Amino acid sequence: MSSTAKFLLNRQRCWRAIVLMAGVFGVCTAAWAQNWPTKPIRLVVPFTPGGVTDTSGRLIAEQLTKRLGQQVVVDNRPGASGNIGTQQVAAAEPDGYTLLLGFDGTLVINPHVFPKVGFDPVKDFAPIGKIGDATLILVSHPQFKAKTLREMIDLSKSDPNGLSYGTSGTGGTPHIAGELLRQRTGAKLTHIPYKGGGQAMTDVLGGNIPLVYTAVAGASPHVKSGRLHAIAVSSAKRSSSLPEVPTFMESGISDFDISSWVGLLAPARLPRPIADRLHTELQALLNDAEVREKLAGMGITATPGSATQFADQIRTDLSRYESVVKSAGIRLE
Repeated sequence: MSSTAKFLLNRQRCWRAIVLMAGVFGVCTAAWAQNWPTKPIRLVVPFTPGGVTDTSGRLIAEQLTKRLGQQVVVDNRPGASGNIGTQQVAAAEPDGYTLLLGFDGTLVINPHVFPKVGFDPVKDFAPIGKIGDATLILVSHPQFKAKTLREMIDLSKSDPNGLSYGTSGTGGTPHIAGELLRQRTGAKLTHIPYKGGGQAMTDVLGGNIPLVYTAVAGASPHVKSGRLHAIAVSSAKRSSSLPEVPTFMESGISDFDISSWVGLLAPARLPRPIADRLHTELQALLNDAEVREKLAGMGITATPGSATQFADQIRTDLSRYESVVKSAGIRLE
């Protein structure tokens, strides 16, 4: 046999061995995935206990525990506006035993406002599914002159100093929404960042600032009691908890739909059978009336949907917020 023939024969044998090994590996992986989970699962919440992200994460963990037959344990890993915990999940083994309670501010805004976040929101994660949207609302002190969004915009333009609005902090979704409103309408608005939404709410209730952009869940009790006036919500539809409050689009700002969201993700390269199982269980619990009611009580509207839809929203929001952040010059270190 010639040397060329021997070479071709050896190469053919090598390829057969590679194909065989790949097949064996695939069978083993599938069998392993079929037996998943065999031990507790860690759900990383990249924020401190007590906030909406944490409470929604604990509800999802509780429901997944019932459906998967293994304990799903919430692990709070706060720091750097969610970057630290999110980075830990990005670096974790894709074995289904480490999950992320993803937040839009961390995944689609932080990459634009921080010089380095330590993860790629598109490449480093396997989206399981979106959990829901948290509606945002613009509220004012009752003695504030403007009662509608158009009146507020006109008042800001007529006042030499413009108007200030408070949010829970620089680079959060309410801040981005406020900057987009300013860019879209020419309103003269100055952002006042607080260290948390509670402080901002205290100041608008006390009349120290005229406006606050925040989540409906935190503002709703004060609006219903008359201590705050609701100007408009920035979601596509009216909030079920404040159905009398118009949307930005109903108030004349076309194509203005911004809500904060939470979702479930895993490290990239998660085996498909595990991803499919997680997605199936997530959709089942999001369609459960009791779970939907509990989420609504947190100000979150459950939004069942495919993993592909969630991945598409991550890419879309990542792209659309980039120009807003750059134009406003928002940076964090």
